[in-house]
Amino acid sequence: MHKHHSALGVATALKPAAPVTLIRPQAAARAARFFAEKFPGRSLYAVKANPSPDLLRTLWDSGITHYDVASIAEVRLVAETLPDAKLCFMHPVKAEEAIAEAYHTHGVRTFSLDTIDELEKILRATCDATDLELCVRLRVSSEHSELSLASKFGVELGETRELLMATRQAADALGICFHVGSQAMSPQAYSDAIERVRAAIVDAAVTVDIIDVGGGFPSVYPGMEPPALEAYFDAIYRGFESLPISYSAELWCEPGRALSAEYSSVIVRVERRRGRELYINDGAYGALFDAAHIGWRFPVALLRHDESEAELTGFSFYGPTCDDMDHMVGPFMLPDDVQAGDYVEIGMLGAYGAAMRTGFNGFTSEAVVEVEDEPMASLYADPVPARRRATVIKLG
Repeated sequence: MHKHHSALGVATALKPAAPVTLIRPQAAARAARFFAEKFPGRSLYAVKANPSPDLLRTLWDSGITHYDVASIAEVRLVAETLPDAKLCFMHPVKAEEAIAEAYHTHGVRTFSLDTIDELEKILRATCDATDLELCVRLRVSSEHSELSLASKFGVELGETRELLMATRQAADALGICFHVGSQAMSPQAYSDAIERVRAAIVDAAVTVDIIDVGGGFPSVYPGMEPPALEAYFDAIYRGFESLPISYSAELWCEPGRALSAEYSSVIVRVERRRGRELYINDGAYGALFDAAHIGWRFPVALLRHDESEAELTGFSFYGPTCDDMDHMVGPFMLPDDVQAGDYVEIGMLGAYGAAMRTGFNGFTSEAVVEVEDEPMASLYADPVPARRRATVIKLG
């Protein structure tokens, strides 16, 4: 793998004709240490956010020992990459064959569920095992989050009693888990969800051993600047401490975006300019799925030798495929003199960018370069240097 000091150095030295993914292991390691040291419980990395084996090893080396896996492919990946990791199969709807392989072959003991049918499936697949940690997923609101996860999974509060009681009978350890939605912009999301957990426990009168507050921890993007993560941790801990649970109960969380977003960015080349539309060589079927399909805005920087004095202008992007849907509305703020042949870094793509990349229409890229400079935004670093915040980066 190539290594360079900075994004500008990559663009200058390589002059790449295809997109290049930049990785910053130091940024992911810093995020992992932050969660390992400051979250008042156990942090499980949500592998779906970015399944890169290199990232998994970086997180492991920085204190993340538990991994939230959502498919048998993720189970196999983490088991092969990190043989000593603890795997938690937290998808509430799983194939019976996947449960059996996870349990009997890979040593998985932690599973989530939200129906009696799923509980029975887990017991059949594990041959009525008596060493299971079973987490009942409760449906909670996503009103404080940018992306909702409130409709697909989770048992409604008024329907939890039977499921919690049955799961308590089957489990060596009983947990309750939830997910407040992706990019939660207020700690109140977790406080409100924990109150629903309280109601469920009181209604079922069961002893609970694990409270898993799921993911949703945010990162920084243009127009989305969340409170400090310590405020989320404080709200979660206060709520956890007030619950009627076992004295030895464990507190878990499942950060994905928060651990991986700062890990990577992408350098793209402008192939054409049409007014305020830039045609670039990556897009909706590559690393920019979120920018195209849910209107997510990412930080951008023009990579040039000389600093531009042009005013900042809001641009939209078109990706390289033949599809009109390959369109990222933005706006992405760049100097008004940007032109074909320029290189642009698009930041904060470590979460879901690499994971969503396809080879549609023959456009893809496997080029990866490690860089030493800071990510374009950070919840963990001291203030990001001005040269990284600026839209135009000057050489030297």
